[in-house]
Amino acid sequence: MVKLSVIVPFFNVRPFIPEALRSLRANARDDFEFVFVDDCSTDGTQDVVAAAASSLGAPVQQIRHERNSSIGTARNTGLRAARGEYLMFLDGDDWLAPGYLAKLLDAAEALDVDFVRTDHVRCTARARTVHRAPIGRRGTALDPRELILPAERSTSVDYPYSWAGVFHRRLLDAGLMEFPEGLHTAEDRPWIWRLHREARSCAAVNVLGYFYRRGVTTSLTQIGDVRQLDFLAAFDRLVSETSGDRDADRLLPKAVRTYCAIIAHHMGRAEHFQPSVARKLREGSAAALRRLPQDVLDGALSSMDVERATLLRKLRRRPAAGVAA
Repeated sequence: MVKLSVIVPFFNVRPFIPEALRSLRANARDDFEFVFVDDCSTDGTQDVVAAAASSLGAPVQQIRHERNSSIGTARNTGLRAARGEYLMFLDGDDWLAPGYLAKLLDAAEALDVDFVRTDHVRCTARARTVHRAPIGRRGTALDPRELILPAERSTSVDYPYSWAGVFHRRLLDAGLMEFPEGLHTAEDRPWIWRLHREARSCAAVNVLGYFYRRGVTTSLTQIGDVRQLDFLAAFDRLVSETSGDRDADRLLPKAVRTYCAIIAHHMGRAEHFQPSVARKLREGSAAALRRLPQDVLDGALSSMDVERATLLRKLRRRPAAGVAA
């Protein structure tokens, strides 16, 4: 029986995949499996993975997409192939500490919850910084729904990283693990909200060993093209799904406020986008603000700092594309 499936989606990460492979080898067990999903790489990453597969110390699956799609789609492909009782993710340009998987699995089995969240180490050039999951109580079963609020504070749904933890297969069987198809950014936002609304239990544990590489030049966080605007579709989906929740009155203010904060963040760095993309960012963000429930939006803006609230109110008043001022 496969106890743990590690799903490794990748696209053109040849300079970094050797470190990911070494870290998997340092974590391998006979009852683990590594599921590699190549999202149609063109730089030879898939050849490096294929050459190392037989020496990783655990069963390996290698799957290749016929055309490039998105990391969420690649994760979904891995989820469909995974055989493990527990599931987790490793992005192809990140790596794990030796023994991390066994420690995380032991914690998950001891707690017997639907999913476990962990802290991580953010790596930028030579800097290493520990980032903690915003969950205060550690090592005890919690209700995920109760970790969504309060709206004005950073909470568990603001820590959306799919690789920061491990998930029991019953979540997959219940249809809660699938990512939105085709989104290049923010695909994990509606995903993490769905888990917190629908899963029955979770926990945070002090098991540190995931190394998240930032500043990769091919990463979408470093590229100002139109794919960055997928956050609009992701948050539209998040708000729509939350609107249908039994606790929509309580949860929508948090969803809308987070959406507003992300819009303000992107507007604050609009100069990093290509001019045509910056224009689409302004138009798309203005339209998104007008789509939101206006009473909830007014409450969210009144709770934000003056600078961001002023920016967003001005953006909301922006004429729709094609309409003369």
